[in-house]
Amino acid sequence: MKLIIDIGNTRVKTALFDDSGIAELITIEDLSIDFLTELFSKHKNIRSAIMASVREVKQEITGLLSSKTRFIRLDETTPLPFVNKYATPNTLGNDRVAAVAGASSLFPGQNVLVIDAGSCITYDFINATGEYLGGSISPGINMRFLALNSFTGKLPLINFDSGRQAKLTGTDTRESILSGVQNGVLQEVDGIINAYKQQYSEVNVVVSGGDYKYFDKYLKNNIFASPNIVLTGLNRILDFNEEN
Repeated sequence: MKLIIDIGNTRVKTALFDDSGIAELITIEDLSIDFLTELFSKHKNIRSAIMASVREVKQEITGLLSSKTRFIRLDETTPLPFVNKYATPNTLGNDRVAAVAGASSLFPGQNVLVIDAGSCITYDFINATGEYLGGSISPGINMRFLALNSFTGKLPLINFDSGRQAKLTGTDTRESILSGVQNGVLQEVDGIINAYKQQYSEVNVVVSGGDYKYFDKYLKNNIFASPNIVLTGLNRILDFNEEN
């Protein structure tokens, strides 16, 4: 059994993978020694592990993982199951790397645009020959609401409801903010998808991240929703390194 750890900006997702896929999925606020000790006590057949993190991780945690498993801490030196053509791999987020690995494993030998809709919205493209070419980064939905409140004197902070779509024409300030943010972000994402489809003959679109349900429901383009694509990608990277 394999332990997969994805440490994001706001939460930690851990998964146990067996030969059939995700056997257990646990989401926590922070990764601790107590949590890992209990996990290893419960699952004594964990043999290998991989971690991707956008935050600092205590040395005692990586030390425990190294002592209990064949452990990989994903960084720019980790061998990958695709060709990374990003000009500055040392600045490329581990979550983006893992998402690309996961998306390309779902659609091997095909063009794939993977969109991670979380704190930021990231777009990453891997072509049919297995070359990761890069992508783009823009503010996430909640970041847009927060920016309108933070950088103006009077605009209120609006809470995002992913289950409701905003009107096109807002009739008060609250509705106008909802319209601007929600309709604007949908136009952005659909527009970028269309731009890739114009440049490449066929493009598979994979959407993940905390706000994936909103885009799955309201985007005009057809997409493949995969909320655990980063975990899937980390598992693929771990398998690739164990095979090689």
